[in-house]
Amino acid sequence: MSQIDTSGRAGAGSRARTALQVTAALSTLEVLFQGATAGQILSGSGTATSVHGGGAIVFHVLSALMLISAALVWRATRGSIWPTVISVLVFLLGLAQAYLGDVGVLSVHVPLAIALTIGTVWVLAWSFRRERPSRHGS
Repeated sequence: MSQIDTSGRAGAGSRARTALQVTAALSTLEVLFQGATAGQILSGSGTATSVHGGGAIVFHVLSALMLISAALVWRATRGSIWPTVISVLVFLLGLAQAYLGDVGVLSVHVPLAIALTIGTVWVLAWSFRRERPSRHGS
């Protein structure tokens, strides 16, 4: 019997995991930066509002790239779907948070920031976990 070459799939999974590690790390750093600029806004800094708004756009791009990377890892490895699910939630909650910040609903905007931080850190931590061999031998 001939063997099926899976090296391309393994390589794609490795590249996708590296992309996920990078995009999750950058997303986490960006959400922490957003927290710092939010603190400056609350302290009365006039320029912090525009920096915070620009940072929100950067976060949307990074979280979208994190989502794509998580989906590529799942597709290549058929491993856990949870990083992709969490990445979808982070992306969608980020959009909701930006809207709520624009309309001034800080009572929801601030707790969502905590959820975004937890989500990006979770995906980041997961991306560095060692893969366990499949139980099915494939």
